[in-house]
Formats: sequence, C-alpha cells, structure tokens
Amino acid sequence: MNWAFSAFAAGLTSETAFDVLAVARRLRAAGKEVIELQIGDSPFPTPPHALAAAHAALDAGHTRYAPSLGLPEFRAAIAQTLNREFALDLTADHIAVGAGAKIFQTFFCEAFLEPGDAVLVFEPAFPTYLPNILRRGAIPVLAPLRPERHFRPDPDDLARFLRQHSRPKAVFLNSPHNPTGSILLLDDLRAFADLLRGTPVLLFSDEPYCHMVWEGKHHTPLSLPELRERTVAAYTFSKSYSMSGWRCGFAVAPPPVIQVFGKLLNTSLSCVPPFVQKAAQAALELDEPTRNEQMNQFRAKVNLLVTELSRLEGVRVRRPAGTFYVFPDLRLWCQRFGLTSHGLAMFLLEAADERRGVACLGGECFGPSGLGFLRLSCAESDERLVEAVHFIGQTLTAACSSGPQAERLTRWRQQHPQFHWPR
Repeated sequence: MNWAFSAFAAGLTSETAFDVLAVARRLRAAGKEVIELQIGDSPFPTPPHALAAAHAALDAGHTRYAPSLGLPEFRAAIAQTLNREFALDLTADHIAVGAGAKIFQTFFCEAFLEPGDAVLVFEPAFPTYLPNILRRGAIPVLAPLRPERHFRPDPDDLARFLRQHSRPKAVFLNSPHNPTGSILLLDDLRAFADLLRGTPVLLFSDEPYCHMVWEGKHHTPLSLPELRERTVAAYTFSKSYSMSGWRCGFAVAPPPVIQVFGKLLNTSLSCVPPFVQKAAQAALELDEPTRNEQMNQFRAKVNLLVTELSRLEGVRVRRPAGTFYVFPDLRLWCQRFGLTSHGLAMFLLEAADERRGVACLGGECFGPSGLGFLRLSCAESDERLVEAVHFIGQTLTAACSSGPQAERLTRWRQQHPQFHWPR
C-alpha cells in the first residue's frame, strides 16, 4: 500500500541526539569502544527513596488509571517544592503532570497557536521546538544567541520581533540553556517584561536544568508578577533526579491553562502511571540530599571537561553557567578540515579510528548559530571524559598530518558532501 503521509509528517525532523545514540549503540554492538557524550542523560542511578516508593506503589496495586492532571497529592507536593525553592506562591491548581517536560511544548502550541502566528525562538535551540510550532502551522522566527553575550537572549531581538510581525504570539525561552549552558539573568527577564507589557504574547519557559546552575542562581519568569500570568513553565525529573526513563515531568501555569492541559492530557496520554508519580513524589520529598550531591558531582564533571578542552590547540571553550553540557568552539578546525561541526562529530564517532570513537553533536543540530561548535554531555565517568577529550585532541592533530588519519578524513569528507563546510 502507498501510505500518503501528511506534509507535516513527511517533513518532520527529530532530535539528533537520539539518532546519534542509535549509531553509537550499533557500533558498540559491533565491538567498537564508544565514549557516549551525545545525549543529555544522567550517569547516576535513580535516588533510593524514589525506587523504594515505586516498589511499594507496585506492591500496593497502584497500576491503574490516575487523574489526567496527576495525583492531587503529587501536584500539591510539586507546588510546595517550587514555592520553597523559587519563592513562588503556587497551589496544586497550577500544576499538570505529564510524561517529561517535552510533551508540554506540544500542549503549549496546541493550546495557543493558530496558523500564521509568529513565535520567537532563540537559537541554537532544543531541536523539538520548531516541529511543535510547525505542527500548528505557526511561523518560527529565529534569533541568534551570540557568544559575545554569553549566549543569553538579546532583548533587542524581542523588540524587533514585536515590531516586525503583525501576529506575534509566543516566545520560547530555555534557561539553563541547552546546548550552550547559558542562564538568564534577572535583568534579562525584567527587560523582557518591559517589552511584553500590554501585548498578548505568551512565554514558554523550558526549565529542565533548573538545579544545574553553576554561576549565580536560577531565575524563572514565574518569579516576576508581570510575567507570571503569561508564562507556561516546564520541568522534568529526568535531569535533577536521574529519572529520564521514568518519563515524568510537569508544567506550571495559571489554573485556566492547567484545565485545558488536562483535556489535552486526557485525549493523548490519558495519564502518567501512578506508580511513576509516587516515585517522583518521594524524590521531591525525601531525595533532595541525593539530588544535591549529584548536582555537585555534575559541577565537578563540567569543570573537568572544560579544563581538559581548554588544553587543546585551536579550541576555545567557555565554562557554562549551567547544565551538564560544554559547548566548545571548533570553528578553526572545522574550516581547516572543510567540515561542519556535526560532520566532525560523526567523523569522531564513525571513522577517526576503527576501534574507538567519541559520540557528540555538532552545534548546527540546534540551529545555524551553532555551526562550528560541539555539544559534549558529561554523562560518563570522569576517566571517560578525559579519554574522550584526549581522543578528540589526537584526532585533530593527526588529521592535519600526512598519515592514515588524514587520509581517513579526506575519504570521509568526499563520501559525505552533506557535511561540507559552507562557502
């Protein structure tokens, strides 16, 4: 049968990290040693109280449907935790529970966007923002994040967006930021609030890394009264509590928005499994010491990776203010090799060495402003992080010589014209 897919489905793009993950796992299954720094997963186990609560919930028979918005006691626990950590004034009515944070991108777009609406996205950006905006026929408007601003959004770009588009509807923010590791300052949010005053423009604030802040503190738009009523914020247990496979997250928004999200949850996911919610609630209430220790270990991993990368010739690297990613600038090497940064990333994984490889992502996987950068995750042991950087450094140096690695690079470039550096 000839399946006639919709134009949206036929053109749908996906998160490259999972594509590279599949390649890395295939190579490992074939016997290649691969250091996996491509995906934003935690190397740490799920905290003990969360695990115990899940076992107890299963034993108690919490294996049936739950309310679509989430268990009332779990929603209340989320509100109490955010009130304590970020000085907010939330109740359970402000909370919707979903399968991670990503699903709330979809729900935000379904709830608010109409075809032709304009949505401002600062890029490099998380790869699923654009597909979710395009799903609704809305128009993504890209604004570059610039290294000279430490990759923080520029209020001038928001002012231009509001001035130039007849139907501005929403802005996507992400802090701490994936992939660059930047964080929004309170002054940035105040500038946004001044520009948005009197407009109908909404904010989607993506905050999965809210506990991974290494410089200053985390600032959410929810903390500013002038932004709170126009903000939907999304959080997850994947990063802070090493629960990526549990698929549990939540959104914070005004109660009327949460009620609409309840309908969207009901008609799509039905609910998050109740034993998963019980585990996540135990993580919130009992596993904070474990979480904080793991965050300290992530900070040390980030510092280690930055230190090692800073030793490589021709590589510029800035210490991220948050997240467990490092975003080094390899434009010098990419231009020398005639490869995009993702071309270089795939060469490091597949072709630089027959027995070993490093999996990471090129910055352009997150948008054109990422071209020439690599995103490296810290989701490996310290020893493996050091090994990965040494492998990258050795590859860069050897590929400039007249030896076998240079020949491999030449063949790779010839065989993959899609990765040629733009002229």
